[in-house]
Amino acid sequence: MNTKIPSQIYQDYLTALLSGDRTSCTIIVRDLQSSGLDIRDLFINLFQRSLYDLGELWEHHRISVAVEHLASSITERLISMVETDTFSTPHGDNSVIIACIADEYHQIGARMVSDIFELHGWNTHFLGANTPVKDLIAMIHKRKPDLIVVSVSVYFNIPNLLSALTELRTSFPKIPILAGGQAFRWGGVQLLSRYENIRYISDIIELEQVIGAYDNKEPTSS
Repeated sequence: MNTKIPSQIYQDYLTALLSGDRTSCTIIVRDLQSSGLDIRDLFINLFQRSLYDLGELWEHHRISVAVEHLASSITERLISMVETDTFSTPHGDNSVIIACIADEYHQIGARMVSDIFELHGWNTHFLGANTPVKDLIAMIHKRKPDLIVVSVSVYFNIPNLLSALTELRTSFPKIPILAGGQAFRWGGVQLLSRYENIRYISDIIELEQVIGAYDNKEPTSS
Protein backbone atom coordinates (compact mmCIF):
# COMPACT_ATOMS: atom_id res chain seq x y z
CA MET A 1 0.00 0.00 0.00
CA ASN A 2 1.37 3.39 -1.00
CA THR A 3 1.68 5.79 1.90
CA LYS A 4 1.08 9.49 2.33
CA ILE A 5 3.23 9.55 5.46
CA PRO A 6 6.43 11.52 4.70
CA SER A 7 9.59 9.53 5.35
CA GLN A 8 10.89 12.13 7.82
CA ILE A 9 7.66 11.97 9.81
CA TYR A 10 8.00 8.20 9.99
CA GLN A 11 11.60 8.45 11.16
CA ASP A 12 10.62 11.03 13.80
CA TYR A 13 7.88 8.69 15.01
CA LEU A 14 10.19 5.67 15.13
CA THR A 15 12.81 7.65 17.05
CA ALA A 16 10.20 8.80 19.57
CA LEU A 17 8.85 5.27 19.90
CA LEU A 18 12.32 3.85 20.52
CA SER A 19 12.93 6.42 23.24
CA GLY A 20 9.57 5.77 24.89
CA ASP A 21 8.38 9.31 24.17
CA ARG A 22 4.61 8.79 24.16
CA THR A 23 3.87 12.52 23.99
CA SER A 24 5.80 13.02 20.75
CA CYS A 25 4.26 9.88 19.25
CA THR A 26 0.80 11.15 20.14
CA ILE A 27 1.44 14.54 18.56
CA ILE A 28 2.60 12.89 15.33
CA VAL A 29 -0.46 10.63 15.17
CA ARG A 30 -2.79 13.55 15.91
CA ASP A 31 -1.18 15.62 13.16
CA LEU A 32 -1.54 12.75 10.67
CA GLN A 33 -5.19 12.32 11.61
CA SER A 34 -5.79 16.05 11.20
CA SER A 35 -4.28 15.87 7.71
CA GLY A 36 -7.00 13.40 6.72
CA LEU A 37 -4.74 10.35 6.56
CA ASP A 38 -6.66 7.14 5.90
CA ILE A 39 -6.72 4.87 8.94
CA ARG A 40 -5.43 1.97 6.84
CA ASP A 41 -2.35 4.01 5.98
CA LEU A 42 -1.90 4.81 9.66
CA PHE A 43 -2.22 1.17 10.68
CA ILE A 44 -0.01 -0.30 7.95
CA ASN A 45 2.62 2.35 7.37
CA LEU A 46 3.03 3.77 10.87
CA PHE A 47 1.94 1.30 13.54
CA GLN A 48 2.64 -1.97 11.75
CA ARG A 49 5.80 -0.80 10.01
CA SER A 50 7.32 0.61 13.19
CA LEU A 51 6.57 -2.56 15.15
CA TYR A 52 8.15 -4.67 12.40
CA ASP A 53 11.23 -2.43 12.51
CA LEU A 54 11.37 -2.76 16.29
CA GLY A 55 11.03 -6.51 16.00
CA GLU A 56 14.02 -6.67 13.68
CA LEU A 57 16.06 -4.52 16.04
CA TRP A 58 15.17 -6.86 18.90
CA GLU A 59 16.01 -9.95 16.84
CA HIS A 60 19.46 -8.49 16.18
CA HIS A 61 19.91 -7.65 19.88
CA ARG A 62 20.00 -3.92 19.21
CA ILE A 63 17.20 -3.12 21.66
CA SER A 64 16.10 -4.76 24.90
CA VAL A 65 12.87 -6.59 25.66
CA ALA A 66 11.93 -3.66 27.90
CA VAL A 67 12.24 -1.18 25.03
CA GLU A 68 10.16 -3.44 22.78
CA HIS A 69 7.49 -3.84 25.45
CA LEU A 70 7.31 -0.10 26.10
CA ALA A 71 6.97 0.60 22.37
CA SER A 72 4.18 -1.97 22.12
CA SER A 73 2.40 -0.41 25.08
CA ILE A 74 2.61 3.05 23.51
CA THR A 75 1.31 1.68 20.21
CA GLU A 76 -1.69 0.07 21.90
CA ARG A 77 -2.54 3.34 23.63
CA LEU A 78 -2.33 5.17 20.32
CA ILE A 79 -4.58 2.60 18.67
CA SER A 80 -7.09 3.13 21.48
CA MET A 81 -6.95 6.86 20.81
CA VAL A 82 -7.55 6.34 17.10
CA GLU A 83 -10.44 3.96 17.82
CA THR A 84 -12.14 6.52 20.04
CA ASP A 85 -11.82 9.19 17.36
CA THR A 86 -12.75 7.05 14.37
CA PHE A 87 -15.23 4.27 14.97
CA SER A 88 -18.82 5.38 14.61
CA THR A 89 -19.76 3.08 11.72
CA PRO A 90 -23.24 1.54 12.13
CA HIS A 91 -23.10 -2.21 12.60
CA GLY A 92 -24.79 -4.71 10.31
CA ASP A 93 -25.59 -8.38 10.82
CA ASN A 94 -22.18 -9.95 10.19
CA SER A 95 -20.07 -10.94 13.17
CA VAL A 96 -16.53 -12.16 13.72
CA ILE A 97 -14.51 -13.57 16.60
CA ILE A 98 -10.81 -12.70 16.63
CA ALA A 99 -8.27 -14.30 18.95
CA CYS A 100 -4.59 -14.91 19.46
CA ILE A 101 -3.90 -18.59 20.08
CA ALA A 102 -2.72 -20.02 23.39
CA ASP A 103 0.78 -18.86 24.40
CA GLU A 104 0.65 -16.02 21.85
CA TYR A 105 1.05 -12.73 23.70
CA HIS A 106 1.45 -10.35 20.75
CA GLN A 107 -2.03 -8.99 20.11
CA ILE A 108 -1.59 -5.65 18.35
CA GLY A 109 -1.89 -7.08 14.83
CA ALA A 110 -5.05 -8.96 15.74
CA ARG A 111 -6.44 -5.83 17.34
CA MET A 112 -5.91 -3.86 14.14
CA VAL A 113 -7.67 -6.65 12.23
CA SER A 114 -10.59 -6.25 14.63
CA ASP A 115 -10.63 -2.52 13.94
CA ILE A 116 -10.77 -3.09 10.17
CA PHE A 117 -13.82 -5.29 10.63
CA GLU A 118 -15.34 -2.53 12.78
CA LEU A 119 -14.74 -0.01 10.00
CA HIS A 120 -16.81 -2.24 7.73
CA GLY A 121 -19.68 -2.37 10.20
CA TRP A 122 -19.09 -5.87 11.54
CA ASN A 123 -19.91 -6.90 15.09
CA THR A 124 -16.49 -7.83 16.42
CA HIS A 125 -15.54 -9.89 19.44
CA PHE A 126 -11.81 -9.44 20.05
CA LEU A 127 -10.60 -11.93 22.67
CA GLY A 128 -7.01 -10.71 22.81
CA ALA A 129 -3.81 -12.56 23.61
CA ASN A 130 -3.24 -16.11 24.84
CA THR A 131 -6.76 -17.47 24.30
CA PRO A 132 -7.12 -21.14 25.30
CA VAL A 133 -8.85 -23.07 22.55
CA LYS A 134 -11.52 -24.40 24.91
CA ASP A 135 -12.50 -20.84 25.80
CA LEU A 136 -12.45 -19.82 22.16
CA ILE A 137 -14.75 -22.72 21.31
CA ALA A 138 -17.11 -21.77 24.14
CA MET A 139 -17.29 -18.19 22.86
CA ILE A 140 -18.00 -19.38 19.32
CA HIS A 141 -20.87 -21.52 20.61
CA LYS A 142 -22.23 -18.47 22.42
CA ARG A 143 -21.78 -15.80 19.73
CA LYS A 144 -22.26 -17.92 16.57
CA PRO A 145 -20.02 -15.75 14.35
CA ASP A 146 -19.93 -15.71 10.56
CA LEU A 147 -16.12 -15.80 10.63
CA ILE A 148 -13.33 -16.86 12.97
CA VAL A 149 -9.92 -15.16 12.84
CA VAL A 150 -6.86 -16.59 14.60
CA SER A 151 -3.51 -14.85 14.90
CA VAL A 152 0.02 -16.10 15.57
CA SER A 153 3.08 -13.85 15.70
CA VAL A 154 5.83 -16.18 16.91
CA TYR A 155 6.89 -18.96 14.54
CA PHE A 156 7.43 -21.45 17.36
CA ASN A 157 3.71 -21.17 18.13
CA ILE A 158 2.72 -22.62 14.75
CA PRO A 159 2.17 -26.09 16.33
CA ASN A 160 -0.24 -24.48 18.81
CA LEU A 161 -2.05 -22.88 15.90
CA LEU A 162 -2.38 -26.19 14.06
CA SER A 163 -3.68 -27.88 17.19
CA ALA A 164 -6.23 -25.11 17.66
CA LEU A 165 -7.31 -25.30 14.03
CA THR A 166 -7.87 -29.05 14.34
CA GLU A 167 -10.17 -28.53 17.31
CA LEU A 168 -11.95 -25.59 15.71
CA ARG A 169 -12.55 -27.42 12.47
CA THR A 170 -13.86 -30.47 14.36
CA SER A 171 -16.23 -28.35 16.43
CA PHE A 172 -17.27 -25.95 13.65
CA PRO A 173 -16.78 -27.61 10.25
CA LYS A 174 -18.74 -24.98 8.31
CA ILE A 175 -17.55 -21.65 9.75
CA PRO A 176 -14.79 -20.11 7.60
CA ILE A 177 -11.53 -19.44 9.42
CA LEU A 178 -8.93 -16.80 8.56
CA ALA A 179 -5.38 -17.19 9.85
CA GLY A 180 -2.58 -14.65 9.81
CA GLY A 181 0.25 -13.04 11.69
CA GLN A 182 3.96 -12.35 11.63
CA ALA A 183 4.84 -16.00 12.27
CA PHE A 184 4.05 -16.86 8.66
CA ARG A 185 6.84 -14.72 7.28
CA TRP A 186 9.13 -17.59 8.34
CA GLY A 187 6.96 -20.21 6.63
CA GLY A 188 4.08 -22.48 7.51
CA VAL A 189 1.40 -21.17 5.16
CA GLN A 190 1.37 -24.48 3.27
CA LEU A 191 0.42 -26.29 6.48
CA LEU A 192 -3.00 -24.62 6.38
CA SER A 193 -3.90 -26.53 3.22
CA ARG A 194 -4.56 -29.66 5.27
CA TYR A 195 -7.74 -28.02 6.61
CA GLU A 196 -11.00 -27.28 4.84
CA ASN A 197 -12.25 -23.71 4.50
CA ILE A 198 -9.25 -22.04 6.15
CA ARG A 199 -7.56 -19.12 4.40
CA TYR A 200 -4.28 -17.38 5.08
CA ILE A 201 -4.52 -13.58 5.09
CA SER A 202 -1.25 -11.81 4.41
CA ASP A 203 -2.21 -8.18 5.07
CA ILE A 204 -4.98 -5.66 5.62
CA ILE A 205 -5.55 -5.17 1.89
CA GLU A 206 -6.30 -8.87 1.40
CA LEU A 207 -8.43 -8.84 4.54
CA GLU A 208 -10.58 -6.06 3.11
CA GLN A 209 -11.06 -8.08 -0.07
CA VAL A 210 -12.46 -10.93 2.01
CA ILE A 211 -14.67 -8.57 4.00
CA GLY A 212 -15.86 -7.00 0.76
CA ALA A 213 -16.89 -10.41 -0.54
CA TYR A 214 -19.08 -10.88 2.52
CA ASP A 215 -20.48 -7.37 2.27
CA ASN A 216 -21.42 -8.12 -1.34
CA LYS A 217 -22.92 -11.48 -0.37
CA GLU A 218 -20.26 -13.38 -2.25
CA PRO A 219 -18.64 -16.55 -0.87
CA THR A 220 -14.99 -16.39 0.16
CA SER A 221 -12.52 -18.95 -1.11
CA SER A 222 -10.95 -21.48 1.23
